[in-house]
Amino acid sequence: MAETLTLTYLNEDDKAYGLAGMAISLAALDAMDFVADISLDSDGPMVNFSQQYYNPASPAVSVKTNWNNLLHNFYITSAMVLSNVMARSIVRMHQPVPSELLDSIYAEITEEGKETCSLEEDEIENIYNRTSSYMRRIFNNPRVMPAIDEFARTISRRRTLSGNEILDELRMLQII
Repeated sequence: MAETLTLTYLNEDDKAYGLAGMAISLAALDAMDFVADISLDSDGPMVNFSQQYYNPASPAVSVKTNWNNLLHNFYITSAMVLSNVMARSIVRMHQPVPSELLDSIYAEITEEGKETCSLEEDEIENIYNRTSSYMRRIFNNPRVMPAIDEFARTISRRRTLSGNEILDELRMLQII
């Protein structure tokens, strides 16, 4: 029976690919400074961010700077969600991401963009399209796919990696 991709993980291998996808998107967006570690065994979020990511609104920082930080984090998390499903579907399962799943993700990203950043629909659509296009180029690249497979196996074997260890692994695999 063929596996069908959903937002929930099918098994541990599927989870490792999702985590690999998220880590690769963070590296591609030059956001690894925000990552404390990733863990396949986590009961909560598999990506633990450093305090630098959680930049609470501060009266000492301008409103514009705070909003830009929120927008940047929204862009990062949008890329992580898309990369998770792209790594699992395109690389692991060798099939396109189901359009129903992408529609569901777009709906969630839209709600998050409105709530978190007070973005308008066209602004959210622009971020989604830009992010989706960039991540598709990464995960559809036939030269990168074997390295993503290897990185997912590394995550399965090591279970937890720090931000620096992720960068080291991705450099060795020539993903970044």
